[in-house]
This record gives sequence, structure tokens and C-alpha cells, in this order.
Amino acid sequence: MPELPEVETVRRGLAPVMEGARFLKVEANRPDLRRPFPKNFVKRLTGKTVTGLGRRAKYLLADLSSGDVLMMHLGMSGSFRVAADGHAQTPGKFHHKRSEARAHDHVVFHMSSGAQVIFNDPRRFGLMLLVPRAELAEHPLMREVGPEPLGNVFDAAMLARACAGKQTSLKAALSDQKVVAGLGNIYVCEALHRALLSPKRRASTLATRGAPNERAERLVEAIKAVLNDAIAAGGSSLRDHRRTDGELGEFQHNFRVYDREAQRCVTPGCSGTVKRIVQGGRSTFFCPTCQK
Repeated sequence: MPELPEVETVRRGLAPVMEGARFLKVEANRPDLRRPFPKNFVKRLTGKTVTGLGRRAKYLLADLSSGDVLMMHLGMSGSFRVAADGHAQTPGKFHHKRSEARAHDHVVFHMSSGAQVIFNDPRRFGLMLLVPRAELAEHPLMREVGPEPLGNVFDAAMLARACAGKQTSLKAALSDQKVVAGLGNIYVCEALHRALLSPKRRASTLATRGAPNERAERLVEAIKAVLNDAIAAGGSSLRDHRRTDGELGEFQHNFRVYDREAQRCVTPGCSGTVKRIVQGGRSTFFCPTCQK
């Protein structure tokens, strides 16, 4: 499932053609994705202007001139592509065959910017909702989401407080969207390796006598660094993630531990080997030699 860097990459690709543009026409080619589309979905979008396109955790949020917010989630296989209106795709950019792509083109936004914004989702685990802006913070999908890891307020003290008293592992704590927003399996593994912290370490050990310690400082720095590096690389493409121009993300070529079982650790001076264990039903990759 796409994590924060993949969703932010998509947001940046969509912003130039959606922000400030009106929905001239909306095509919903089926009645639902993971959930049914909102009542009068097409009508409520048509003619409205996108006043801003943001991201919260793994959700894309399009503010509309109507006062609603179009909340979008990519699910497991969802992707957006941008094409010139009236054309199926930008030549050479989208790598699926035209017929194969169109079979799963479930929503098409025709924007006044002259672009088509096409949502393709073979598994249909994606999501599109319309929520009044005034009610967004208390929406069930939003109200318990933790702080944004790239925000200025996210620091060692905040992370240590969120993990205080937790007997769960660091891997489990960082994967909890209530603790920090947008992280998933890939970037938790990568951040913990950069911070040289074991995924099996108790989350409560980020504080000493109630104050954030050096481990918390290292981890926050590592989280921010790995996310920024991944965004700069266009995210990680392992199965379904594509940028809005159809190109693959590149960060998978820079993984230090994720999906590198039995390979040598890349930490300078470390002679360890990457190991895979299972935590919470998910694979965790780490170096038991340098991650303590």
C-alpha cells in the first residue's frame, strides 16, 4: 500500500493541473470503489473549483469551492495519471496498454486546466469521499491520525510522549497511525536502520526519566530524512505505485534493509547481514549487528 512519500509524490503531480481549476465534467464509471461513491457524487463535483490540494497522512485532500473536501485514498493498487483532455494518455509515459488501463479507469476528472485526471484501480481498494470542511477533523478516518512527520511540530519530545509507557516494539509503535501519520512497513524499516535502532526495542525506551533521549532524537532525524529522500526519488515502486506521468518511483533502488534479506549491511564499518523477521504479520528487515 502506498505510504506517505508515494501519496505526496502523487499530490505534487496533480497540483499543477487541479489547483485553481474547475471540474468541467466528472465520469464515475462504476458505483463504488472500496465504498460506494457519495450520493450525487458527480453533481456535487461538476462546476466546483479546487481551491487547494493537500495531503493528510496517506489521504489526498482537495478543498472545493462548495466547502466540501474531496478525500481520496489510493488503496492498494490505485494510481492517478494526468493526460491532455481528449487524449488517452501522454505518449510514451503511461506504460500499460491502453485497453488494459481503460478497463480499470474508474473515475475521470475533466479539468478546466485542459487536463484529464484519471483514477485507475484494478483491485478497487481506493476511496473517494466528500466531507464538509468543517467536519473533516472529526471524520472517523481523520480524528485519531497522529502528527505529520515532516511538520515542524514533530520532534523528539512529541514522539517520546506518544511512545511513553508503550511496551510494544518500536516497529509496531511507528506503524501505528495514531503515533505518527503516513508511515508504513517500508519507511519504518528504513528509518529504524538509519537511526541504528532495533525494530524489536520497546517503544518506551525513547525517553529517559520522562524526557526524550538521544535515541528519540536520532529516530526523528532518520524519519524525516528517509521520507524526504523518498519523495525526492518519486516514491518506491514495488508493485503498483506510479507517478502521475506514468513513470515509476526510484527509491526502491536506495533501500538499505527493506527486501534485502541475507545481503550485507550498508552501514559503514558494519559487517552484519540483513535479517527478516515477522512482526504483526508483516515482514521486518533489519541488521541485528548495528541496530540495537
